[in-house]
Amino acid sequence: MAVPLIQKLRVGGYIFKQYLKGVRRYPLVLMLEPLFCCNLACPGCGKIDYEDDILDQRLSVEECIEAVEECGAPIISIPGGEPLLHREMPEIVEVLIQRKKFVYLCTNALLLEKKLDQYMPTPYLTLSVHLDGLGEHHDRAVDQEGVFERAVSAIRMAKSRGFRVNINCTLFDQMEASEIAGFIDFACKDLVVEGVTISPGYAYERAPDQTHFLTREKTKQLFRDVFKKGKGRNWKFSQSSLFLDFLAGNQSYQCTPWGNPTRNIFGWQRPCYLLSEGYANSFKELMDETEWADYGTGNYEKCADCMVHCGYEPTAVLDTVAHPLKALKVALNGVNTDRPLVPEFALRLEVKTERSDAA
Repeated sequence: MAVPLIQKLRVGGYIFKQYLKGVRRYPLVLMLEPLFCCNLACPGCGKIDYEDDILDQRLSVEECIEAVEECGAPIISIPGGEPLLHREMPEIVEVLIQRKKFVYLCTNALLLEKKLDQYMPTPYLTLSVHLDGLGEHHDRAVDQEGVFERAVSAIRMAKSRGFRVNINCTLFDQMEASEIAGFIDFACKDLVVEGVTISPGYAYERAPDQTHFLTREKTKQLFRDVFKKGKGRNWKFSQSSLFLDFLAGNQSYQCTPWGNPTRNIFGWQRPCYLLSEGYANSFKELMDETEWADYGTGNYEKCADCMVHCGYEPTAVLDTVAHPLKALKVALNGVNTDRPLVPEFALRLEVKTERSDAA
């Protein structure tokens, strides 16, 4: 099972409680980003192009716990940078697990074998290892040779010690559907990870390489081709069936940016993990004072090609809760790769112009 039953029940109960309380906007996953520093320099990354004084900064244990308590989300994703560079990361993870939070510790795995003894296997901790393809494809994506082999070795060690391991795969336009299918086969059948989180890359403005990001049209076709090849292969994804259906162009979703709010060294990032349009001093300020209607596909030019899981998985999860039979049908029958694509949202240029004038 890609997601533990206890996690499904806890998150489902959390959502039901928000419904009973009449809460309209609430977080599902806190993106806790305690540092930007990394031991890789991936050309498609927009998180590490900062001056040294910023890359040297860290959120303290106290700041991390305060953010978690302030937000209240049941799931904590710890990206970066490279979180394993944070000397206090084992303490942060331990405290979060004590609070019964489900922690996804994201890593490129270069330090994982060295650091693994600092953590204990538990259903509340998932090691989410970043792999963007097999062998040379992944090494090219991270711009360093040998990373794939080291990551695979670390995954095998973690699995042998009883850790839950997930693979986080970001797709660009550099692999064919058959190559992606081969990679997912390797992850699910050879490495036997708990699941694969798969998503198109976001075109960060700060990313050194701007040439290989997917448009929405290319994303939908690529995922249709991948899912068509995956029929009958029993792949395990760490995502809702309706999000996968959305990637293939079968669901018309707007993103839910408050579903995965981000806390990093600058504060609470507006409006989401991918866009940096200013910062709030508190979670309450983020939720109450962000002009959410200004963002999203059709509302803001920078969101035009985005189909990333951190924005659209919350939408798919809420749709699953509202329409469980629809989600079950996709889960049982697989993603439809032949039906006509749902209509796209058109960009409202007047909204973009108004925001530009206001700025």
